[in-house]
Amino acid sequence: MAVRVETGGGPDRMAVVRRAGLLAVGALLAAVPAAAQRAPAPPRHPNIVILLADDWGFSDVGSFGAGYATPNIDALAKAGVRFSNFHAAGSCSPTRAMLQTGVMNHRAGLGNMPETIPDAHRGKPGYDTVMNHSVVTIAQMLKAAGYRTYLTGKWHLGSDATRLPEARGYDRAFSLADAGADNFDQRPIEGMYDKANWTDNGKPGKLPKDYYSSRFVVQTMIDYIEADRASGKPFLASVNFLANHIPVQAPDSDIARYAGLYRDGWTALREARARRAAALGIVPAGAPMVTMATTRDWKALDADERRAATRTMQAYAGMATAMDREIGRLVAHLKASGDYDNTIFVFLSDNGPEPLDPYNRLRNRLFLGMEYDTSIANIGRRHSFSAIGPGWASAAASPLSGYKFSATEGGLRVPLIIAWPGHPRVRAGAISDGLAHVTDIVPTLTELAGVPAHGGTWEGRRVEPLAGRSLVPMLAGAAGSVHGDTPIGYELSGNAALFRGDYKLVRNLPPTGDGRWQLFDIRTDPGETRDLSRTMPDRFTAMRADYAAFAKANGVLEMPAGYTADDQINLYAWRKQGRKRAIQAALVLGGALVAISALGWLLIRRRRARRVDQAKADVIGA
Repeated sequence: MAVRVETGGGPDRMAVVRRAGLLAVGALLAAVPAAAQRAPAPPRHPNIVILLADDWGFSDVGSFGAGYATPNIDALAKAGVRFSNFHAAGSCSPTRAMLQTGVMNHRAGLGNMPETIPDAHRGKPGYDTVMNHSVVTIAQMLKAAGYRTYLTGKWHLGSDATRLPEARGYDRAFSLADAGADNFDQRPIEGMYDKANWTDNGKPGKLPKDYYSSRFVVQTMIDYIEADRASGKPFLASVNFLANHIPVQAPDSDIARYAGLYRDGWTALREARARRAAALGIVPAGAPMVTMATTRDWKALDADERRAATRTMQAYAGMATAMDREIGRLVAHLKASGDYDNTIFVFLSDNGPEPLDPYNRLRNRLFLGMEYDTSIANIGRRHSFSAIGPGWASAAASPLSGYKFSATEGGLRVPLIIAWPGHPRVRAGAISDGLAHVTDIVPTLTELAGVPAHGGTWEGRRVEPLAGRSLVPMLAGAAGSVHGDTPIGYELSGNAALFRGDYKLVRNLPPTGDGRWQLFDIRTDPGETRDLSRTMPDRFTAMRADYAAFAKANGVLEMPAGYTADDQINLYAWRKQGRKRAIQAALVLGGALVAISALGWLLIRRRRARRVDQAKADVIGA
């Protein structure tokens, strides 16, 4: 349509010009199909940041009851949902496999870990001790949907070329294949590993001179995100901290921050945390709790024992605060880059707090004393080897019972925070007390991201189907659990559980338990103080049957008589130490033999030279 406009002066003439312009724009819009006019810009997939803490107990976060500073994690809690009834596995690798895949640990190959598996179970189905090839990772799913995928920090799911992060869907990864390592140096946990098995995109990794674990894994992740920013793709950032795994180590300034705390001991701290957790609404007010048999009487310790224990907890708090500060630095970077509002954050721990005391055996004390500076003044610093032990672990899990390795609530129930700042699908500041499980994270993230989860096939082959359920209804404020009354089974190292609704069937082997099955209402009694097996016999019997079905379907093996995870770890370490000492002895012996051989050769040459000289002298004399 042609529009003729006459120009000239005067208001009337200008009105005609404006009217003609509007008619022209209308004509152009009329020429565009109506559907195209209405079509909005395609939605951008959200970024995803997974923040995985190592060995943090249920109340080891400020917003769950901790007394030390975690302001940046608490800010995510304020922007998102805290899950107060969330369960992982009792140790790291099984949780990490379920977090990566949404598949139960036995189906993913982590029926046990390399460090804790008894010899009789090695190589049996489901006991690969590495993540098998029958599962698909969250990185593979998101990468197929156009995501950039990155991982930094602890992996512990396999160290061969087919099992490192780069082979499991990650574009870039700087990862540790071991359970833990030193936080200040490129050094392994002495006695457990021969070296710190860090890899940089599949090749041996070299740590920087100013290395500190929490700072390094965050800075490397920031570098990865920025290196590929021009692609315009959303990203998955899996940040896997070494904090607060053994060895407990922190910068001096962070340890000094807590110099005046923890002198009243672990029982006082356990009680204080229980009060704070109840005041925050994380556990029911007045919920009872037990005193664990492995917790020593603080007052019975001598002065040096109390000084050492106090310093260890100060270092533990400092390590947590150092990690929180790095999370804050990552969040600040995402705010500055404009990514924050379109980023889903998931914070969780891989299991409950570490109770093992590496100094509880004389041979361990002798060995560690040769490898580290074990003085009280050096606890938590460079060249130290510190662990909080069962006393402080009981406080870190407060008000729950038990800790890492066991199937107690203190071993399995850990903090979970999911935040999507400002997004209506996540109810900011809410607390959900419905049962949730680590296998639920993958289906939750794929739904929020608008990415299809696989249905049991991947790239033309059958794979393990997802076991978890999306937590999106709970994020939006729905009461109860997405699992309803559906049974959820669990087993690791003979410690086993079956969750169903508000109830938990559980069995713990010595030293944590006595091997008997018990039944608890974990909504009203999260401390597992009242066994209901006799007062609710029908439920107890039904849940025993549910567990038997789970164990059969997942190929769960019974543990050898007398097995404990603690003993197995020490056996693993002493085998490694024995091998190390044998190698050292062989090198010393070999060196000695070389030296003896060289000396013998020199003596022979000298003797021959003397004979030659004597022969020459005889000739001259003749």
